[in-house]
Amino acid sequence: MTGKKLLVVDDDTDIVRAMSTRLRAHGYQVVLAPDAVAAISTARAEKPDLIILDIGLPGGDGFVVLERLKGVSELALIPVIVLSARHPTPNRDQALHAGAQAFFQKPVDIDEFLAAIRKALGEPRQTEWTRA
Repeated sequence: MTGKKLLVVDDDTDIVRAMSTRLRAHGYQVVLAPDAVAAISTARAEKPDLIILDIGLPGGDGFVVLERLKGVSELALIPVIVLSARHPTPNRDQALHAGAQAFFQKPVDIDEFLAAIRKALGEPRQTEWTRA
């Protein structure tokens, strides 16, 4: 179990519920922010190890949130993975250019998504965890 804290910024309650369950099952602590305004304040208060950020958010665009996160010195080094229902082209390029570690289109392949989280956190691959 990693115990790393992940901030999930998404307004879709079904996705948040499913993702939180999966992430907790893999040993992550999960904190939530339902909109763009709460994203920054929650990140400052919780100091997560990684942020999972939706693009289509109430209260502001996820790209603006990403830009603001990268512009605040205490938050700038937190890895961000963008998760969006929007078409991946050109959104993937925009997210990566803005400093995201990865871009995933909803619905997401959970194994690939978890691998990207582990990589962004500098954790060993799953196969390495099982070796004794």
